[in-house]
Amino acid sequence: MKKRLRIAQIAPLIERVPPKKYGGTERVVYHLTEGLVARGHEVTLFASGDSQTTARLVAPVTEAIRLGRRVHSPEIMTMLMLQQVYGRMLKEFDIVHSHLEFMTFPFAAVSDVPTVFTMHGRLDSADYQKILRSYRHLAFVSISDAQRRPIPDINWAGTIYHGYPPSSYDFNDAPDDYFLFLGRFSPEKRADQAIMMARACGIPLKIAAKIDPADREYFEARIRPLLNHPLIDYVGEVDETHKRYLLKNAKALLNTIDWPEPFGLVMIEALGSGTPVIVRRCGSAPEVVADCETGFLCESRMDFINAIRNVGRISRRHCRDEFLRRFSDSSMVGSYESLYYDLLRQRFFENKINEAERIPPSSETISRLAGSAEIK
Repeated sequence: MKKRLRIAQIAPLIERVPPKKYGGTERVVYHLTEGLVARGHEVTLFASGDSQTTARLVAPVTEAIRLGRRVHSPEIMTMLMLQQVYGRMLKEFDIVHSHLEFMTFPFAAVSDVPTVFTMHGRLDSADYQKILRSYRHLAFVSISDAQRRPIPDINWAGTIYHGYPPSSYDFNDAPDDYFLFLGRFSPEKRADQAIMMARACGIPLKIAAKIDPADREYFEARIRPLLNHPLIDYVGEVDETHKRYLLKNAKALLNTIDWPEPFGLVMIEALGSGTPVIVRRCGSAPEVVADCETGFLCESRMDFINAIRNVGRISRRHCRDEFLRRFSDSSMVGSYESLYYDLLRQRFFENKINEAERIPPSSETISRLAGSAEIK
């Protein structure tokens, strides 16, 4: 029987765990934490105080920063949280799992307790790569093979796809007559292209997306002028219940991203509902969507138009089955659990080797080695 582990999960403080609305990383942390607790592990979740969990919750702030009371410096609050984890509380854990990425690196580098890092963002920035290489010996997990391609020369402990509970999504084989854009408004998500495709094809498009403060100017200049059209229905940022309804009733998810997205959670949410995904062929998309089977991988405007016209050929049942086979929460939790045990075994043997190197040889060993030298 495997040892019950004492695990620290470190979440970003920007959103609640799970988030009330938008927040993919925090939702993944939630399902991972709950899955580990269900498997009998002792889990401590470091997150905002309004988070909901069956694990022990340690909260540096009373509520999530984005939708809660203004915090002067989110970075300082995060540093205080990391001081808690790697300070007086460290002895309470067998392993630490950080979803914060870079801010945790200096703490983990000098810690006796192993830390695993799930990299949730893009890694093609020269500055990011410089700091990653400075800590290349730490244990990193990619969320797709595509994510790690810009920097293959660090210690990748594995690729683990995100997973959600099958019960989170309702299968529907008789969708309504609309397509769906789901996510946030930002230049790389290209909601403007989704709108233009819908108008060109004469199809209804529902848009459920949040607007970050940093993207407000982009939204006002590039997106808002396109929303005033009879085919376009902007419903705002939605909660889980509304999102679930929109996903299961959509003919397809129209995912017009224009960047190497490390892992598009919205794609597996669509597949979990039986909804095909029409997406640009970039980033992790070819790892998530099987072309002409669970959706279409597009490279040109004409590809998108043809995909929209032919989406009825995709089996919605097959989309759901692929979600169950590849992107369930149990698959994700099991993969992380195995990784924790592997890292702890590795650390155990490293410690044994270090101990052996520190122990001076006995007089008997010295005599034996001296005798061997004389024979030579």
